[in-house]
Amino acid sequence: MKKILLLMLPVIAAISGVVAQAPKKDVLEVRPNKPGFYDMDIMKGVEEFEEQKVPKKQKPLYKIDVNKMGWYPKSVDEFSTWWKNNPISQGNTSTCWSYSTTSYFETEVYRQTGQAVKISEMFTTYWEYVEKARGFVRQRGTTLFDEGSEGNAVVRIYKMYGAVPLESYSGLLPGQTYHNHEKMAAEMKAYLQSVKAMNAWNEEEVIGTIKSIMHHYMGVPPATVKVNGKDLTPKKYLSDVLKLNMEDYVDITSIMTKPYWTKVEYEVPDNWWHDSSYYNVPLEDYMAVIKLAVRKGFTTMIGGDVSEPGFDPWNQIAVVPSFDIPSEYIDESARMIRFANGSTTDDHGMHLVGYLEKDGKDWYLVKDSGSGSRNCGKESKNFGFYFMHEDYVKLKMMGILIHRDIVKDLLKKFKA
Repeated sequence: MKKILLLMLPVIAAISGVVAQAPKKDVLEVRPNKPGFYDMDIMKGVEEFEEQKVPKKQKPLYKIDVNKMGWYPKSVDEFSTWWKNNPISQGNTSTCWSYSTTSYFETEVYRQTGQAVKISEMFTTYWEYVEKARGFVRQRGTTLFDEGSEGNAVVRIYKMYGAVPLESYSGLLPGQTYHNHEKMAAEMKAYLQSVKAMNAWNEEEVIGTIKSIMHHYMGVPPATVKVNGKDLTPKKYLSDVLKLNMEDYVDITSIMTKPYWTKVEYEVPDNWWHDSSYYNVPLEDYMAVIKLAVRKGFTTMIGGDVSEPGFDPWNQIAVVPSFDIPSEYIDESARMIRFANGSTTDDHGMHLVGYLEKDGKDWYLVKDSGSGSRNCGKESKNFGFYFMHEDYVKLKMMGILIHRDIVKDLLKKFKA
């Protein structure tokens, strides 16, 4: 009996070791949705400017229980980062596409010229609304007119209209603290629906009316700007001061149901003009581009879904909980089924500016214009940032905008 027991001890020890090394399961936590930066800062500023109370809706939050998680970053100081301007808020607007991509181009200007510039997000937003209205008229009301868009809309608007410094056009009215496009967007959409109902497809008249609505809420954008004592058009500011060539920037995505190594359309509502210039690559290559870029001095605009239980605006992390899908099962199929069934949506654009490698996996430092990343308080170094695990990027971030120099070998694989 003693001999048998002695023989069994190594087996028992081995079994115990397996149990001890079993992966830790994440736990869902239901929290009350306490007021954060959006309620206490943005909407308070809106209320003071408009002199009326805005009703607040508080729903419970279903988020990962961070107290039962393993290690995760706690500070921006833990990351290797590249130059970027400080995060700024998009206010009560859905213009993250403009804020994130503008931030990206500011970093690109610094990377290529050494200049620290601050570019106007609202100049781009203004002209994007104009082009949306134009598209609405030309397509007889079948295109989407709303606040959202894609990062490459900034590329398109820069090509068409140029850019201006923030100091030349903030889009804020005197005394206004934060942007609030709620009423403006509603007024423009109501007007366009009346145009559609009456078949009043006079393009010049419609665009003139849309501009007049924006002038009331945002002011008039400048036709010229003074930089270093010179009067420049926005296009000249883009080419001569910022020195940005829009042909240098490409969109990379990974969509399993479309042919790899071809350009495809990103089929989401905010791609209202049906742009089909997205370079579609296998997921492994998509992730490799991001890993390489952030180590070689390149940042990227990144967009995807931020409505998950692992995306926590109170602890500023973005992770994929084990109760969603374990890390080892995140692949092209897992990514695609979520996009196809609508559980991965095109919610938000951000600016990926740094990385931290831990236990063979990357965490990415993501600069954000949304309100959740500010819940930590203005005194925190982390104000305006998220810490995003590479698994989250792999599963939920659908596309990046990046300089073609870092993907030139990848682009050679595409058909002419």
